[in-house]
Amino acid sequence: MLVVTKTHHRFHAMTPQETQLVRSSFAKVVPIADQAAALFYARLFELDPSLRNLFRGDMAAQGKKLMQAIGFCVASLDRLATIVPVVREMGLRHAGYQVRDEHYETVGAALLWTLEKGLGPDFTAETKAAWAKVYWLLAETMKAGARDGAAQQARVA
Repeated sequence: MLVVTKTHHRFHAMTPQETQLVRSSFAKVVPIADQAAALFYARLFELDPSLRNLFRGDMAAQGKKLMQAIGFCVASLDRLATIVPVVREMGLRHAGYQVRDEHYETVGAALLWTLEKGLGPDFTAETKAAWAKVYWLLAETMKAGARDGAAQQARVA
């Protein structure tokens, strides 16, 4: 399995142990998914209050969508290459919602903070590193989808 790390933007193999750490830690978040989503968005808006303007509508429903998306990705950890088209499309949609590349930094920080709060001592350094690898793979894939969409629009214009 190949994963992009944020710092080097190079592919690194994700080990079975890292996959297991992400899966087992997410399994502990699932029972508190609603609270975790609420914590995540509170932290996200604390880190960047301007992001609140990108969300319209029911935040509880938005939180459920977030947790479903994370659950889908966690379930697909052993076949991440097969979900790349879905993740790229998600990035294209998010670009349409005015999500910019720099927002992914804030989302990553809010996600790791939320996991740390929700998991407490179970959120070890190894677990954090595994989540960071998965997050940056998905974030870079989403950003690529947004860039593809922008390039396509530029060609049509």
